[in-house]
Amino acid sequence: MIDACSQPLLDAYIQRARIGELPPVARPTTIEDAYDCQGRLVERLTSHYGGHVIGYKIACTNTIAQRLLKVSEPFYGRLLSSSTFESPATLPASRFVMRVIESEFAFRFARDLPPAARPLDRDQIAAALAGVLPGIEIVDSRFDSWTTVGAPSLIADNAVHGAWVKGALLTDWRDLDLAAEAVELRVNGKVIERGSGKAVLGHPLNALEWLVHRLHERGIALKAGEYVTTGVTTDIYDAQPGDHLIADFGRVGAVELTMEKR
Repeated sequence: MIDACSQPLLDAYIQRARIGELPPVARPTTIEDAYDCQGRLVERLTSHYGGHVIGYKIACTNTIAQRLLKVSEPFYGRLLSSSTFESPATLPASRFVMRVIESEFAFRFARDLPPAARPLDRDQIAAALAGVLPGIEIVDSRFDSWTTVGAPSLIADNAVHGAWVKGALLTDWRDLDLAAEAVELRVNGKVIERGSGKAVLGHPLNALEWLVHRLHERGIALKAGEYVTTGVTTDIYDAQPGDHLIADFGRVGAVELTMEKR
């Protein structure tokens, strides 16, 4: 089932195409099966495009996203070196089937964080971090109706990850209240979305704690140098070819993306 699930998703990635649904025999019905399918898809993506896994993205960490996708808790995907770019970035609009922009706080780990005998608390997790950084995730789904296919299919599709544009790492961050830190998304010079870290399960570190616990339950360690994006802080924006976008995270920094008309 894992190969049957990942093959049509891989084909859709390569062809920049969309599918209606996965075939019934290839469709994961449990969250566990969905993550197994995601893992196989990521193996095939890195084999095809090169590169490697550099961390994780967390999806559906605010109520807007959960209502949109009709889920009750977050889920995660993998960040890939082949689809990660330094700010300022210029990417061709044709690279994506859809271009949903999400302004997200991210973290980088300074040391490994293996599964422990008891779940780690937020402070223990924060102590393993190198710093915080601003980012824009471009969400891109392989499904025609990505808001209705259900969580297992979305998870199998690497949690609808398209690309990530990352800003500079801020190492002197521990005195900042990330929940209160304002976020603005500007498109072509105009502010179109506003939010804050509070939108992300109340605090970006709460989202990170959720991920660490879920990965540890599966026997997966976070590794030094890996990144985690924590979910959208504002409402989403559907970028158009030619858009110039700046996500401004205040004292955490800003990240810039141009969606080129090609």
